[in-house]
Amino acid sequence: MCGIIVANLRGSTVSNADTEFPPLIAELEAALAAQQIAVTSSQVELLDHYRRLLWSWNERMNLTRHTTLEKFVGRDIVDSFELGKLIEHGDRVLDVGTGGGVPGVVLAILRPDLSVSLCDSTQKKAKAVESMACDLRLRIPVFPNRVEEVLEITTFNTLVARALAPLAKVLTWLQPRWDAFDQLLMIKGPSWTEEHETARQAGLLRRLNLEKAAAYSTPATGAESVILRIWPPEA
Repeated sequence: MCGIIVANLRGSTVSNADTEFPPLIAELEAALAAQQIAVTSSQVELLDHYRRLLWSWNERMNLTRHTTLEKFVGRDIVDSFELGKLIEHGDRVLDVGTGGGVPGVVLAILRPDLSVSLCDSTQKKAKAVESMACDLRLRIPVFPNRVEEVLEITTFNTLVARALAPLAKVLTWLQPRWDAFDQLLMIKGPSWTEEHETARQAGLLRRLNLEKAAAYSTPATGAESVILRIWPPEA
């Protein structure tokens, strides 16, 4: 059971990922170097293994739209890498609404010093990513729950989220649980300013600090992504 929280999935792992999606170690290594992402050979192998598992599971359910190597590196890995720059060594991290495991699984590979957990309230997605974590031999707890429920039973230093929900909705979910974590890091696109204004007008930022902690261009498209850092004044 890999020490993971969701039910045992023995017999339901995707064993044919190697035949469906052949390894692309050299190509992945070159793509990472082009983005100036330094990794070890074992990390490249893990990332490629994860890519193949993710794409194979995606044949059964909708986990990702990034089914080319260019998008896997330029979106999934770059986003996770940029988030990792803002997380302190040894932090306990929760990936909220993880879907197919981005950014949480990628963070766990790129930053083995972190203690990463994942949560997703969609049971079949939680089970799929738990199976991937087991195949990768990564000890990543997976909570098949809403984030509010997870924060009732454990605490974290950092929450991370990508493609989750509008800012106001996420802050509404988290409003009563800021005692259970120190900061929220959210990846957003150009519409973040409108989302910020909506949340401000709703009074959801009245007792919180918010800053644009990072901004970077998405490879290939050149579109700007930002990482919002939100935290209570006392944190």
